[in-house]
Amino acid sequence: MIRVAVEGDAAACHAIYAPVVESSAITFETEFPGNDAMAARIRARLASHPWLVWEEDGEVLAYAYAGRFRERAAYDWIAETSIYVHEKARRRGIARRLYGALLDAMRLQGINQAVGVITLPGETSVAMHEAMGFVPAGVWPKAGYKLGRWWDVGVWSLFLAEPANPPAPVLPFAELANSAALAGLLQGSTPK
Repeated sequence: MIRVAVEGDAAACHAIYAPVVESSAITFETEFPGNDAMAARIRARLASHPWLVWEEDGEVLAYAYAGRFRERAAYDWIAETSIYVHEKARRRGIARRLYGALLDAMRLQGINQAVGVITLPGETSVAMHEAMGFVPAGVWPKAGYKLGRWWDVGVWSLFLAEPANPPAPVLPFAELANSAALAGLLQGSTPK
């Protein structure tokens, strides 16, 4: 089942995220945030952007979220996306379905562009993004130092809707979270 995250999902999200922090450059975070910080991240993010989880038999196996690309108001219609999948749930199509639901939720908000930032080479992430229609938008060479080396970061972009001129304000996710439109979208994204 795909649903909106709650603060009570913090420990499960942290358990998925911790191995990525510890042993990979998928994220440039170098210290474990802890459950309290993860709960605060979920709470803060949900005010403006979606944070969704994939749950099976009461266990959260993946999460995906969007957030501000940059702080300036002119960037309101573009959001950066992230997804993390528990190692035991990989290669089952969960990432594509959960990420698809995240992108659809962003469309409901009026966000017109999603950006995925990928530590290179990142073959799995690049393949997933490109399969979902993202296109390469640039590379930041030697953007981060982790695990004893410098890493390049690639940017992939997907237009979710044609930008209007002038654009309508983006709907804060908190106003969408309990809507029938989002409930229908999430129900339709979950396999029967």
